[in-house]
Amino acid sequence: MPQRRLFAALTPGGERNVLDTLRAERTGGVLLLIGAVIALLWANSPWAASYATVSERVIGPAALHLDLTVAGWATDGLLAVFFFVVGLELKREIVAGELREARTAVVPVVAALGGMAVPALLFVLVNLGATDDALRGWAVPTATDIAFAVAVLSVVGRSLPTSLRAFLLTLAVVDDLLGIVVIAVVYTDGLHLVWLGASLVAVAAFAALVRVRRPGPAGHAALLLLALAAWGLMHASGVHATIAGVLLGLTAPALPRAGEDQSVAERLEHRWRPVSAGFAVPVFALFAAGVPLSGGAVADAVRDPVAQGVALGLVVGKPLGILAATWLVARFTRASLAPDLHWRDVGAVGLLAGIGFTVSLLIGELAFGAGSPHDEHLKVAILLASTTAALLGGAALAWRDRQHRQPGVGPRGTRTR
Repeated sequence: MPQRRLFAALTPGGERNVLDTLRAERTGGVLLLIGAVIALLWANSPWAASYATVSERVIGPAALHLDLTVAGWATDGLLAVFFFVVGLELKREIVAGELREARTAVVPVVAALGGMAVPALLFVLVNLGATDDALRGWAVPTATDIAFAVAVLSVVGRSLPTSLRAFLLTLAVVDDLLGIVVIAVVYTDGLHLVWLGASLVAVAAFAALVRVRRPGPAGHAALLLLALAAWGLMHASGVHATIAGVLLGLTAPALPRAGEDQSVAERLEHRWRPVSAGFAVPVFALFAAGVPLSGGAVADAVRDPVAQGVALGLVVGKPLGILAATWLVARFTRASLAPDLHWRDVGAVGLLAGIGFTVSLLIGELAFGAGSPHDEHLKVAILLASTTAALLGGAALAWRDRQHRQPGVGPRGTRTR
């Protein structure tokens, strides 16, 4: 029996998913960075008071429990679009991509679990002696920001094997799924079952209508109304409203029907990914990343064990957990890396996975509440740790990229014929 290879050739569906994501997320990562930079400059400028005024302005009908601040709309509303696209990605990966078969799914799934468990453990160890609610933030350093990671990868890793790039993308998607589960289970307060049931009915109606072959303009309008209803009812239920986006995405058929070139999930993803990457996530960054970075604010964050645990989890825990989990898969399944890869490649990807921006900011706000001292310190820690992970991971991948580009030199640095 031939020896099993980790990160071997992709399935056609998996390769198509990778290329689609790389094309879209590259621009999204740049726009996300622009939004974060504008937020930091605005919040640390003479006009910082106007940033707070805009962020805290309340908009929406109170009767429907939708009287949210502008920052709240960015978090609860716009991120639902991001998670809808995540749900579509998950459906495509499960049905036609690398998660379709156990032999290809096991590596990114186990790596994602390791990349969540080790950062969470490091956070808990740092905060064991805390007397307040510090341990509520254990999930903050477990996330990977796929847009930022792909943006860095697309700049410095153009010669890396497609299988390794697919590993990062699939790992990030699984990471998002596990983060969604954590948000739904751990950070849900005051659950209202009637509203939750009504939201699930709206999701079921969306699932039935999205399978209609040619819904037409009226059908598309009905889908949008059902999606808005599912979102609003989920928000009223006490479950974070972004969960509705994931559930809606998972309902879309991921295989093309007879006579069609693209599946419904592909069409929806192509339509909504630009909205997510080009508008929803950058605007969320604009209202989430605006924290003061004065010497005193940074010093306070450095002294806070919560911020320490987050920074340590992202920069050290992520690469350590991913590398260790992947090695364990190889060790206990007697598999080896594909011939064109080296363990240094896996380590470099692990460093890059320490970029935890979008979902980490969301979980931090859910854990401690917007504007609380821990929340402000967390934002500083997430920004600094994600920047550090991007620089370290980018440098490591650029070095590995040069190794892969050198003619006659294999990935292990040895001469080949």
